[in-house]
Amino acid sequence: MKGSVIILCGGGPAPGMNTVVCSVAKTFLANDYRVIGLHGGYSGLFSKTPRIEDIDFFKADAYFNRGGSYLQMSRFKPTNEDFEKNFNLELFTQNDIKLLVTVGGDDTASTANRIAKFLEAKKYPIANIHVPKTIDNDLPLPNNTPTFGFNSAKDEGAHIARTAYEDARTSGNWLLISAMGRSAGHLALGIGESTHCPMTIIPEMFNKTQIGIDKIIKLTISAIIKRKLLGIDYGTVVVAEGVFHDLDPEEIKATGANLTYDEHGHPELGKISKAVMFNDILEKEFKKIGIKIKTRPIEIGYDVRCQDPIAFDLTYCTELAMGVYELFEKGETGCMVFVDHNGDAKPLYLHDLQNEEGKIPPRRVNIEGGTAQNYYNHICHYITEADYEAAKKYLANPEDYDFKKILEW
Repeated sequence: MKGSVIILCGGGPAPGMNTVVCSVAKTFLANDYRVIGLHGGYSGLFSKTPRIEDIDFFKADAYFNRGGSYLQMSRFKPTNEDFEKNFNLELFTQNDIKLLVTVGGDDTASTANRIAKFLEAKKYPIANIHVPKTIDNDLPLPNNTPTFGFNSAKDEGAHIARTAYEDARTSGNWLLISAMGRSAGHLALGIGESTHCPMTIIPEMFNKTQIGIDKIIKLTISAIIKRKLLGIDYGTVVVAEGVFHDLDPEEIKATGANLTYDEHGHPELGKISKAVMFNDILEKEFKKIGIKIKTRPIEIGYDVRCQDPIAFDLTYCTELAMGVYELFEKGETGCMVFVDHNGDAKPLYLHDLQNEEGKIPPRRVNIEGGTAQNYYNHICHYITEADYEAAKKYLANPEDYDFKKILEW
């Protein structure tokens, strides 16, 4: 054999994890390499007893089209001390490893960047290529190219939201949907647009004003009242979880939401349903302004991460995996694999993508672009100046619920 390649998966799962790993395995096996799977993400690289196993053709063939991740994942982030004292170089030398393939999102990519710098500084002859994954679609790929897993998650998220919308129509009520996306609103916007949701709230909307609970609530009520004026007493609202993570913690505390707090007194938002919290806050506001609306919360997150990948991601992940081999054969390292619309693999060097802190910054929704602007201009429902007089039936101050005034657009 020509040597070995080792693969690890970091962060949280996304549809296509197995497709990437198993397609990498098939491609390298066909070219006379041994393929090793490393369990536990980056923790395995800094352990004296890493859990590894060979991935042969039969294992790869059995798992390449399944959801989840055969290789156990981890959010482990090595410290500087880990790099200096705990990096398991013997794992590489004893197994004749020529290439480390990392699969993950922005955090995993940032650590891959550190790994690349470390290997270069130590002059270890080990190539390092990263495969961009995340259902959040927030890695900075060129030409708005998606990260793998995003389209499969959006497809399933839209299925859930579409069913919820039908429930709202049938029952004559409103369903509040929180979608994953801590740093960016791609998934929420994709779900909202594809299901003709009358209001989708994402962090990027607040590009001209500071985000606040009051504005989130008013945007929601704006959609509800506008639909009332149109004779429509039902609908859905999709909110990206990142909206809540961007709020001032003190503002969240002031709502009286049922939260736990860390040792610094900050709300532990990762432990609660954003949809439930949003629903609770909204119901209190309804009582204040005296309107009767029935709402129910729905969380879209963990239920879309381990589904089977759709055909788009099965194809895309296979191309990414083959791209890893193509880049490796050309001697590339310290890069993220990018596959263009022609299926050609190109390197995106991690040091070119990093910010001043050495991290890979997230790609956010282009709120000025056609996708966002056309959706908000043509599909969403909200109060405008022309609605003020009619809206006084429900609101004492309808101008405060004017969509464009709230956002200062």
